[in-house]
Amino acid sequence: MHVTWKNCIKICVSVFVLYLCMEYFEEVLRALGMLLSAASPLFVGGVIAYVVNILMSFFERHYFPQSKKKAVLKSRRIVCMVGAFFSVAAIITLVINLVVPQFVSCIQLLLNKMPAAIDFVVRLADGWGFMSENIKESLLNIDWQSRLSEVLAMLTESMGSVAKIVASVFSGIVTGVLGIIFSIYLLLSKDTLKRQAGMLFEGLVPKGVSEKVKYVYDTFDGSFKKYISGQCIEAVILGILCTLGMLLLRLPYAAMIGAFIAFTALIPVAGAYIGAIVGAFMILTVSPVKALIFLLFIVVLQQIEGNLIYPKVVGSSIGLPAIWVLAAVTVGGGIMGVVGMLLGVPVAAALYKLIGNGVKNRITE
Repeated sequence: MHVTWKNCIKICVSVFVLYLCMEYFEEVLRALGMLLSAASPLFVGGVIAYVVNILMSFFERHYFPQSKKKAVLKSRRIVCMVGAFFSVAAIITLVINLVVPQFVSCIQLLLNKMPAAIDFVVRLADGWGFMSENIKESLLNIDWQSRLSEVLAMLTESMGSVAKIVASVFSGIVTGVLGIIFSIYLLLSKDTLKRQAGMLFEGLVPKGVSEKVKYVYDTFDGSFKKYISGQCIEAVILGILCTLGMLLLRLPYAAMIGAFIAFTALIPVAGAYIGAIVGAFMILTVSPVKALIFLLFIVVLQQIEGNLIYPKVVGSSIGLPAIWVLAAVTVGGGIMGVVGMLLGVPVAAALYKLIGNGVKNRITE
């Protein structure tokens, strides 16, 4: 690098800024935390816009695609955006209305039946000679109904005071509303923003670097879009098959459990099993035999889904082998929980593609 006064000043400023960051590390972290917290509606809006844009782009491709009328061209963006938001809202509302009321009623029913079930288990264990007389008497003398009520009260108190809960809910609502408003602005002006970002990036970054960054961005963007669309289609198919199978087997809560399994199936690999456990738990409140039948049905359905549906709908679209899908879900879940499970597969698919293309280019050189 040619030594000039300009370069020396840049180096001195960079070193001074680095020194300040190291000297006041905690203050810098606190300031960054406040900045990220204040900008959280923008991040939420960006995520909402990215997801809704997938459905919105689909609508735009089918909204009078051959028409050249001004009314159609002017209305295409707003009509497709409104349709995409209404579609997402309708799906979320349908799932909530199907799942939440029956799930709450099952919890209440289970709590009411719990004392009698515990007494039955204690007497059964005593009849088989597995329990001493002192332990049996102490367990039978416990008022399980009041104990369960105390446990629920303790869980409620551990969630915090009413003021904190109200403040947290209000903050979440405000963040969500601001995020939706910001996402609407992003979607309405997405072409302009994309063009401006491209011009700014090309003006500030050397051409060779900008092309590489654009290639990496396009790879990640393609992986995420294919994964989201494929995973949603696979979840809908799995939910429909689960509902139809439960109706044929005359199992209870067919529509509710089918919708819940479709929702949890958005989490790759582990999602359907989470839905199956919750579904078996709910059917258990009606009949243990039917709960066992449901688990056997889910095992068969999972084999069909894993060997036929998922490879065709999701696996082929993201181009990631099954072993790396499992690894991505495991690592992502360990780092970021459920969010990590959702993000792990498309990130791993993009890295798999980038590394594979890089190795091929090195071999052919």
